[in-house]
Amino acid sequence: MTRILGIDPGSRITGFGIIERANGRLHYVESGCIRAGDGEFASRLKTIFDGVSDIIELYAPDEVAIEQVFMHRNPDSALKLGQARGAAICAVMSRELTLSEYTPSEIKKATVGKGNASKEQVQHMVQALLKLPGMPQADAADALAVALCHNHTSQTLRHLEGVRGSRRGRYR
Repeated sequence: MTRILGIDPGSRITGFGIIERANGRLHYVESGCIRAGDGEFASRLKTIFDGVSDIIELYAPDEVAIEQVFMHRNPDSALKLGQARGAAICAVMSRELTLSEYTPSEIKKATVGKGNASKEQVQHMVQALLKLPGMPQADAADALAVALCHNHTSQTLRHLEGVRGSRRGRYR
């Protein structure tokens, strides 16, 4: 069994989603949002750090994946997003967990099948793939999509390593 935490960083709302892979099947564990609010920016970063730390403590993930920052039209927004992402990464690394990073396009391709999918399409596919009874909140759905992307990518890489290993053994 492998438990995966996906994080969708934001300076006001950071989404998180946890899934488990067991016996070749995926299971939804939990998802939600860390709400940092509108206060002083440094306090919001601490809220993100503490929130991610608490989630890690409570759910004990084996692997963590986070969305990479993409350049906004507003450089100030991109910097704030990067700092929020940094607070989440620090919480993960303080627990010495393995961290993987994926671009928004990679996450959408792995979840929906196309890199320019809308938030609604991501929400719909997350609901369908994890057989959720209702539509997850947008930031939580994005975080679950990060976890699904990580699962898909790591499974594909394991499969490819197995194929390479079997070919190598055949030709010796």
